Amino acid sequence: MKLADEFNALLMLKADLRYTTHMNTIHISYFKTDFTDFILGSFEGKLCLADYRYRTKRETIDKRIQKALNAKYIVKDDALLEQTKEQLFEYFAGKRSTFSLPLLALGSEFQKSVWSALREIPYGQTRTYLELSKAIGNEKAVRAVANANGANAISILIPCHRVIGTNGKLTGYAGGLDVKKKLLDLEQNLKLI
Repeated sequence: MKLADEFNALLMLKADLRYTTHMNTIHISYFKTDFTDFILGSFEGKLCLADYRYRTKRETIDKRIQKALNAKYIVKDDALLEQTKEQLFEYFAGKRSTFSLPLLALGSEFQKSVWSALREIPYGQTRTYLELSKAIGNEKAVRAVANANGANAISILIPCHRVIGTNGKLTGYAGGLDVKKKLLDLEQNLKLI
């Protein structure tokens, strides 16, 4: 009986190893700025992650991305991650208002529609959650739009920081309200390109 148990355990281990060796990998890198710390991720030549390293929903976001891509994170820089760092550095220095990186936004179709609408908000401008709801053709989806906004894993490039409350006040933000204020101030004070 003991030999059979050991044999079964060996078969399970072999199956686990086969599964993990066939998993995809997401290259991740950490990027520290004066604003905050980021975690960046690339998958097959597309940026799938540019998020706040210490956000409260870090584990939830990471699990969603890894599950969607059947992949695991591996700390490894690549050309796209280096290019992302360069473009973010230029953005924070006030020398860049748009990004030219291939993105892979992972979420539901509704979330993707919200994220697409976010990319239409011009540099230095803001929209309310209601305006964003109207932009996707669903005025009554304000709460769902806010949730999709909060699930965005490609911050700055998909500018969820440009969304404010109907009363003009800053509302929740994955990077924290102080970071959101700094980003809006940066864009509104520079309005460069």
